[in-house]
Amino acid sequence: MHGEYHGEYKVPGGKLVVVDLDVVDGALRHVRVSGDFFLDPDEALPAIDRSLEGAAADTDARVLAARIDAALPAGVVLFGFSAEAVGIAVRRAVAGATDWTDHDWQILHDGPQHPALHMALDEILTAEVAAGRRPPTLRVWEWDRPAVIIGSFQSLRNEVDPGGAEKHGVTVVRRISGGGAMFVEPDSTITYSLSVPETLVHGLSFAESYTYLDDWVLGALGDMGITAWYKPLNDIATDAGKIAGAAQKRVVAGAGAVLHHVTMAYDIDAEKMVEVLRLGREKLSDKGIASAGKRVDPLRRQTGLPRAEIIARMIASFRARYGGSHGTVSDAELTRARELAEHKFSSREWTARVP
Repeated sequence: MHGEYHGEYKVPGGKLVVVDLDVVDGALRHVRVSGDFFLDPDEALPAIDRSLEGAAADTDARVLAARIDAALPAGVVLFGFSAEAVGIAVRRAVAGATDWTDHDWQILHDGPQHPALHMALDEILTAEVAAGRRPPTLRVWEWDRPAVIIGSFQSLRNEVDPGGAEKHGVTVVRRISGGGAMFVEPDSTITYSLSVPETLVHGLSFAESYTYLDDWVLGALGDMGITAWYKPLNDIATDAGKIAGAAQKRVVAGAGAVLHHVTMAYDIDAEKMVEVLRLGREKLSDKGIASAGKRVDPLRRQTGLPRAEIIARMIASFRARYGGSHGTVSDAELTRARELAEHKFSSREWTARVP
């Protein structure tokens, strides 16, 4: 393994770490770390470079971090980054990772659609990104009816009360990603999907990829006056509690891709939700519900903004960071998605595959 490599890692909520290096006979050589971080004393930077010299090119980020920590002088201050962030940047360099701004993003925001079609669009569009036929895509969802979306591995009977679902006209669908159940009504949540090439998360662990792909929305929320943070493994939280949950699905066909989708609570009818979902006391608390009659409304309450305005600001924030042009689902993609929605995501066989 030989060659020159360049890697970047934007620390979520922190600074950019850049690494340039050579690989000679399978080892790191001529390592040069840079970035907009803060480091004191200055002599610590060449110490970081020297600590990585000669490490095997396939060394794990945490092992690289340990080498850095051992080489740093006493009392050194790293602000806006960490030794592990440098290790991740090295791993991304060697793996040939791409950065957000390396891609021409497409942004989709269409009118209300059936829940089963949303499930199908996620699968089809991510497969198209993996095949290289579609650019990386941010898709904002709109719902045409109330729905419950259960995780790929959840038990249908354990999660959904069929009587409550029938009473409130709720459609139940199962998505392709793991995680927990979502209750949605038109205009009650903000849901979006990122369909990205696997190269964007090269060098990141599964958990690190959640943080990395959520970072832009934390910035967008901050611009609206909401101090939010990532809460492992897949939640976004504020002082008011959990406001969003994320889930992922990896596609290994073609060049590979990652589906990362997030549902954020805007203004949910909690009384209706607990009639539809079989929520235990612990789960109820996790969703920030003190009583069944309370609304779950963190985004409406904390921003004071209409839902449409929040979405517009989120899209504007994404574009300011990474660019992105307005796009559409192609006729061929939509045809395939409609077929998948009918034959897979609307079928009892799929929805009850874990009874």
